Amino acid sequence: GHGLPIAVGTALGLRAQGRERPRVWVLTGDAELDEGSNHEAIAFAGPAGLEQLHTVVVDNASASHARPGGIAARFEAAGWSALTVDGRDHEALYAAFIAPHPGRPHVVVARVEPKNS
Repeated sequence: GHGLPIAVGTALGLRAQGRERPRVWVLTGDAELDEGSNHEAIAFAGPAGLEQLHTVVVDNASASHARPGGIAARFEAAGWSALTVDGRDHEALYAAFIAPHPGRPHVVVARVEPKNS
């Protein structure tokens, strides 16, 4: 549940070293966003302009706490670039991954509805 805060620290470290090209990617689940340290990382990264930071949130509706407007809205409120796509659509995922987001961290919310067996 602490991958996002660690990624924020890594992006800050790269920026402090003057390394602009490396990108930091973190994969997290929607339920992990229930952890307070993730909200602190989200709140910090946007205003800090951590453009190198990319987050993929797998949204399978397993979070305990609802967010008004959904997951993307939470990130956008903190100054992030945010896109929500079908998590099983590879072309949509790729397009979201490479979308420009100058001066802001970027999150892709990949919705994955549980399959009926």
